[in-house]
Amino acid sequence: MLYHLLYPLHTTISAFNVFRYITFRTIYAVLTAFIISFFLGPWMIRKLSQMQVGQYVRDDGPQTHLKKAGTPTMGGTLIISAVAAATLLWADLTNFFVWIMMLVLIGFGLIGFIDDYLKQVVKRSKGLSGRGKLILQTIVATIIGILLVTHAEFNTQLTVPFFKYLTRDLGWWYVLFAVLVIVGASNAVNLTDGLDGLAIGPVTIASGAYMIFAYVAGNVKLAEYLQIQYVAGCGEVTIFCGALIGAGLGFLWFNAYPAQVFMGDVGSLSLGGSLGAVAVATKQEIVLVLVGGLFVMEALSVIFQVGYFKMTHGKRIFRMAPLHHHFELKGWPEPKVIVRFWIIAIALALLSMSTLKLR
Repeated sequence: MLYHLLYPLHTTISAFNVFRYITFRTIYAVLTAFIISFFLGPWMIRKLSQMQVGQYVRDDGPQTHLKKAGTPTMGGTLIISAVAAATLLWADLTNFFVWIMMLVLIGFGLIGFIDDYLKQVVKRSKGLSGRGKLILQTIVATIIGILLVTHAEFNTQLTVPFFKYLTRDLGWWYVLFAVLVIVGASNAVNLTDGLDGLAIGPVTIASGAYMIFAYVAGNVKLAEYLQIQYVAGCGEVTIFCGALIGAGLGFLWFNAYPAQVFMGDVGSLSLGGSLGAVAVATKQEIVLVLVGGLFVMEALSVIFQVGYFKMTHGKRIFRMAPLHHHFELKGWPEPKVIVRFWIIAIALALLSMSTLKLR
């Protein structure tokens, strides 16, 4: 919005020329989202408390979690609001990819909101069924995939990190691939959201990594120099990633141990889906396995645990899944699990950055 209002004035006031730069607008998108999240956080927590929207804690989980029962949840609405406001304020609203990101953020956010609403307000303990959530996620992701494939400036080639000549054009199969990436990322982040600040920290780190990928992919000279796919217009996704960082940091202020609020499914599903959509838009889909490696580990721990439990009629690989609960039951204090997982997320994000040069 500000880009359209102020940049045209650069012909008379040269200072407004700064609005043409994605880097400038990204910095202020980060700050705007942070300010919104930080200052609206206390108000949101009070409102959620008044509405008695409290966290439900499983009695078969770590006993230390029982004291968290009743902590306000659905705080993800604050993150979505901050990201949406900052993006709409600083991005070029004529850009195709900006609206793709907004569709994913709000679409997956609505799915999570319905699930949380059924659990917290209607008091249906399981909320949406697993199948119901998956169907709705697939519908939204399929719409995104079709919009991307039919967009004139988007190609359906798939590249493999570290191998600059290894590419394959998926054609319309790219829609299915995009659905797998977006839905998979959404559910992986959802599974990771089990400790105070555990999910929002790595999401913020991954957003920082993809902020760089988006900027490089949207710059024809940098993309050519680094020998990655150039995606015309993708540079504006940098601003969206910046908004994710700012909103994440603002939310982390209240979600850090001991948490005053939880993001709920409305937050985890929308943030995970957004990361998946950014990976697809920037043509760095496979790199998401590295950038979001922590989320992959958490998701695989659940898959392996369930599969092994069924195959062996009751035996377990881990003491409890997802993986973070396994370490808790081994005696690691919750803050230690959280910080160590953040360290892993940072290391994986740095490793993913190396794919820009190692080709």
